[in-house]
Amino acid sequence: MKVNVFFVPSNIDDIYFAGKTTVVVDVLRATSTIVTALYNGAKEVIPVDSTEFALKVSSSTFSGQTLTGGERNTKKIDGFHFGNSPLEYNPDNIKGKSIILFTTNGTKAIVKAKFSKNLYICSFLNLTSVSRLLASQESDIEIVCSGGSGYFCMEDTVCAGLLISEILKVNPDIELTDSARAGLLLAKSYESDLYKMLSECDHGKLLNDNGYQEDIKFCSNLNVYDVVPVFSANTIKIPAVDKNETAS
Repeated sequence: MKVNVFFVPSNIDDIYFAGKTTVVVDVLRATSTIVTALYNGAKEVIPVDSTEFALKVSSSTFSGQTLTGGERNTKKIDGFHFGNSPLEYNPDNIKGKSIILFTTNGTKAIVKAKFSKNLYICSFLNLTSVSRLLASQESDIEIVCSGGSGYFCMEDTVCAGLLISEILKVNPDIELTDSARAGLLLAKSYESDLYKMLSECDHGKLLNDNGYQEDIKFCSNLNVYDVVPVFSANTIKIPAVDKNETAS
């Protein structure tokens, strides 16, 4: 098994992912929001790569059963039900509903990797669950950091590195590319205080300036949820086996 990390997805052709096992990471905040929404009872999350497509999809679905979520420059998009804060997606608001989600970086990365054979969603919140699943497979792994508008993001790379660290605990013989080794080294430098790292990284500072301090704190928590969201047929869901395990 070989593990590779892409620090940003912008230089990858969509077709590259065909037949691959891929993990998308966007700690602040798309993948943290997706994991939280699905754990809290959303029927599914449908990631899109433009606000126009989000509105088109929502208008063609059953009224009241579909909600829109997303952000532009960290703020909720006018006319959408929710922004991109995981704290908005509580059971009272979203249980049983489909969420159409657009974000500046995370949902675009997921859509780019849509041709993957297996496509998983990872954040600090569900990191160990994803690592266990990946370690049990034999296929090579592509970890895609969503980055920030085409630029490197510290928090996504640290999450990727911690994911690799957990996989190594189960399977120490995996092969790492140079970028995977770099992510692992970076994670070792910051794993002792993830909240501090998130607060001081570029996007964390932007969120803090816009009043999202509680999001930063929430997204820094490790292994809050024992679930692995899976993208298939243009939607993200938690497989029934994960739901059963969570309830047991």
